[in-house]
Order: sequence, then structure tokens, then C-alpha cells
Amino acid sequence: MTTSHMNGHVTDSDGAGGTGAGSAEATEESQWHREMPVDCPGDLGARTLPVRRSAQLERIRQHQEDLRRRREEEGRNKQELDVNSSIRLKKLSQNPKVGIDNPTFDPIEGPVQSSPHSHFQAHLEDLLMSLKQVQHCLGDVQSQEDVELVLQLVQKTDFQNAFKIHNAVAVHMNRASPPFPLTACAQSLVQEALMLAHDSVAEQEMQLEPSGSPDGPSEILTQFGGETVKIVHLEKARDIPLGATVRNDMDSVVISRIVKGGAAERSGLLHEGDEILEINGIEIRGKDVNEVFDILAEMHGMLTFVLIPSPQTKPPPTKETVVHVKAHFDYDPSDDPYVPCRELGLCFQKGDILHIISQDDPNWWQAYRDGDEDNQPLAGLVPGKSFQQQREAMKQTIEEDKEPEKSGKLWCAKKNKKKRKKILYNAHKNDDYDNEEILTYEEMALYHQPANRKRPIALIGPPNCGQNELRQRLLSNEPERFGGAVPHTTRSRREGELNGRDYHFVSRQAFEADVAAGKFIELGEFEKNLYGTSIDSVRQLINTGKICVLCVHTQSLKVLRCSDLKPYIIFIAPPSQERLRALLAKENKNPKPEELRDIIEKAREMEQNYGHLFDAAIVNADLDKAYQELLRLINKLDTEPQWVPSSWLR
Repeated sequence: MTTSHMNGHVTDSDGAGGTGAGSAEATEESQWHREMPVDCPGDLGARTLPVRRSAQLERIRQHQEDLRRRREEEGRNKQELDVNSSIRLKKLSQNPKVGIDNPTFDPIEGPVQSSPHSHFQAHLEDLLMSLKQVQHCLGDVQSQEDVELVLQLVQKTDFQNAFKIHNAVAVHMNRASPPFPLTACAQSLVQEALMLAHDSVAEQEMQLEPSGSPDGPSEILTQFGGETVKIVHLEKARDIPLGATVRNDMDSVVISRIVKGGAAERSGLLHEGDEILEINGIEIRGKDVNEVFDILAEMHGMLTFVLIPSPQTKPPPTKETVVHVKAHFDYDPSDDPYVPCRELGLCFQKGDILHIISQDDPNWWQAYRDGDEDNQPLAGLVPGKSFQQQREAMKQTIEEDKEPEKSGKLWCAKKNKKKRKKILYNAHKNDDYDNEEILTYEEMALYHQPANRKRPIALIGPPNCGQNELRQRLLSNEPERFGGAVPHTTRSRREGELNGRDYHFVSRQAFEADVAAGKFIELGEFEKNLYGTSIDSVRQLINTGKICVLCVHTQSLKVLRCSDLKPYIIFIAPPSQERLRALLAKENKNPKPEELRDIIEKAREMEQNYGHLFDAAIVNADLDKAYQELLRLINKLDTEPQWVPSSWLR
């Protein structure tokens, strides 16, 4: 009993298939997939196989021929045809004058005319006599020889037979009605005519008008063995793969998936669940899906499929809405034992934009990477959101159960393992980002910032990576374009400071009330005084037409992204350890090797935990080059639309 279809190969098992670690180990030992693509974009057929007459159709025709011969045999054995069994013939016999008179079947009245043979003899003798008289009347020898040749021709048997046929045709053409039909063989003639009519109708059934153009995809339906057989003609071009996967179901080869962008999906003639009987006359039933792959890899041009249509009736396809998502995790199908067809798996990285064009299979969506639509003929398979959440939650549970006991721990000690809270990610709610959440996808939409409302620029990175220096250079070089939000503080105003220009001076009670209301992007305490940057301060600067530049910590991203500010977040990453030492040496800093390693490790942790929130990243290997790259990214916001969470635009 076939129970699994991994990597397109069929594995036999007497028991139920296992899941979890057991199935994973089995997967590692063998490179199996559940489905196999019938062709891949890189392995299109190199030559065209001759299109042979379908053996299935030959068997259908042979079956009909046997039926016709059997009926002829039964007709010969039957002694007489019961014409009275026909109600219509009964009525005609009772009232023969009903309807239109046909002179062909009227009885011939009067004496039978003599045979035209006697007229034939008289005409032939008259002709011979006339020719002889002409010959005697001619004076020259040449003319006499010519007449002699005509006499010899007339006396020949072939000429006389032809002359006889001519006279017979002339006699019948001049008669008022055709001769009375011979009834002795009427029964056999009727039976033969009936069988010919049946064969003619059957031939038309086998040659129905195709549903498409003669040179394009077409579909024919016929009957064989009491079930419907579908014959599909489909063009398989070199640059457009067929776009279908197949699986084994016992001895049958069944279409498992129709992939968007392929010839099968464009034609609409192949459907999931159709059983393939033949392809270009090659019998498919009983073959392994890998054999089917090899067969189709050698084919291109017009293909003829003989199929048993799927018994499951699906509603007519509706035009699906494309959903654009940002990936919050890395995915490599070659490392995924659960992907149904590894050859069609789509590899992507955290931060990539994916265009989801089909969610028919909730576990495996079909998608394109942004920018790859023209270079990628077929859509790829990516894990569905719910499926990814479930298996990541299961993976976390397994990892927790496998955590080793600490060395030296007493056997009698109480186990006090802290339970991990699992929060499923919701693409429509961006107000709860925790380290415990399972990240999958975030729905995105294109947004072009208005000229009078610039998006704030948030620079984030580990200490000593240059984000503060980059911010200060922007504010100093272009003060009319860039600005910083005025912070709030609870300390007393000093001499020369203006409220609203240097700080917003507020009471501690008012500050804490704003903190409770979630109005601060970030805050801190220094010498028993509170400091913070509020959302309102950033909004006030944006309303003046300037671009607000912020340096924030990772804890501030939650509030910043959940506001209406639509920030553009840029991660400033450190270079290699040696390059980082050289950069810090220019600032008269001499960090220890472990301090350099801590900076690089901190950057790695920030990218791992918060990288899905970054819009761009700059590796600060040279401050001048990093500044130019920062300006390029900021200028691009004015000229090109950017992907933002769709919840920002609702």
C-alpha cells in the first residue's frame, strides 16, 4: 500500500506514516518529494517525439468495429425483418397514399416493354451498312482506308459493349420513372445502410469540433468503457514550461498541482485530480512519477494527453487578488523536508517582498519574488502563514523538551522550567512585537510619501557604529532640509534655553502621564531628571516640511511603527573587526578585542531579532561612503514608491 510520495518517488509501507522527528530522519536518509514537476524551467525538452496515433483511440475504434460485425452476423441469421413492428410502417401500409408520392416506388402499369437489346442490334447493323455505303462512294484510297479503320472499330467487342451501355443509359434517361426496385435483397440493404449510418455517427462522435483553435490548445470528450475520457491538445514551448506536478495513486498518475504561469494554467484544460492515461501515445498508467518526468523532459511542441477527468467538480476559477507580503524569516526549500515539490520551492530571505498569487492550498502558497516576475516563468511554492506558524511552534516545543539538564543539578531538585508564551503573528495587527512571537509574513502595500509630509528617518545600530555621527552630519550639512525633534525633560530650564526650541520643559507628573498614554518614542532618566522624545514633537517637525532624523534603540521600534509617522528604518551595521578597530582609532578610541567582538555580536542579535522591521541596511566601513549611501536612500523616498505595512494605509 503506497502511503507516502516524497520527492516524486513512491515508498511502500504497511503502517501509517510517522510525523515529527521520525519522519524527519527518514527524510534525511532519502531525498524524496511528495510531488514531481512534469518539467522544470531549466530542463525543457530538447527534441520533439513523433505524435503517434493514440492507442486508446485505436482500442475505441476496434471496439466499435467488433460491435458492427456482430450486428451484421445477427442480421444474416435472422430469417425475416418484422416490418410490422414499426408503428410508422404500419401506418404507411394502412394508408399508402399519405405523404408525398414518390414515382420511384410506383408499380409499373401496362405491358412490359421489350428489351433494348433488339434496338441495339438494329442500330448497330444500320451503322455498319451506312459505313460500307460511304466507303464505296469514296474515290480516293486514303478515305477508303479511314472508313475501313472505323468499320474494324465498330466490329470490336469492346466498342459494342460500350455502345450497348450508351443505349441503355439513353433509354432509362428518357423514361418517365425509374425502374421498379428489386425487393429480394431489401432486408440486407436496409441492415447495411443502418450499420453505415451508425458508423458514420460514431466517427463524428470521435471527431468532435475542438474547444480551441486547431493550432492552439483544445479539448475533446468521448466515452470508453462506460466512463468519460478527455483528450487534450496542449502546446509546450521551450521558454514556457508545462507547469504541473504529478503524484502516484496506486498505479495511477494523477495531476497533483497546477502551477501559475505555466502552459497548463494558461490553457485551463488540465485540472488537479485528472488521471493521465497517455501522453503522445505513450501509456502512463503504472509508471513512477520520475519516469513521467523523464518522458516529458524529452518532449516539446504539441502534446496530446488522454485523461480521466477528476471526479471532484470545482467551482469555476475566479480571478485571485495578488497579496504582497514581506518575509520575516529566511527560507531554503532544499532544507525543508515538508515541501511537496522541492524543484518548485521558492528560496527567499528575510525582508524580501513576495507576491502571493494563489492561496488555493492553504499550506503551500504560490508566489513570485519582487523583481523576478519576468525572469521566473513559473510561480514558486512558499509555506503558508498558518502552516509556518504551526511547525515553528512545534519546533520550539521540541527544542524546549530537548534542553539538557545543567551539570551538577541534583536529581531530586525541582524542575522549574519557565514556560514560553507563544503569540501567533497577525499581519493585520502591528501593535505587539515581542521576542516570543512567531514571525512569518507581513502584508505590504506601495506608498509614495507626499511632498509636504516627509517620512522620519530612524537610524538604529549598536554603539560605536557611526549612527550618531551620520545623523549629526545630515543636520549640519543641510539644516534647511533635516531637523531633530525637540525632546521633553523634567529638569529646570537653564539660562539661555527656550521652551520649545531647546526642550519642552514639563513637570514630572505631566511627563509620567504622557508615558502612561504611550506618547513617547523613547525615554530615559539622567541625574534624577526624565528625558524623552515624543510622537507629537516628531509630528510638529514633519508639519514644517522638514525630514526628522532620529537615533533610536530597538525598544523604540514598537511605538514608532505603531504610530502614524510611517518611519523609514535604516540599520547601521559594523564592518569587520579589523576595519572597525581602524575606524575607532581615527576617533582616538582604542577598544579591546572583546569590546569589538561585543559590538559585532550585538549587531548580529539586533539583525536577528529586529531585522524584519528594517527597511534598509548600511555597512559603515567608511563614514564618507556611508553618508553618501544614506543620502541616496533618503532621496529615493521622493522619487520611488516604497513598500510599507498595509495597515499604515487603512
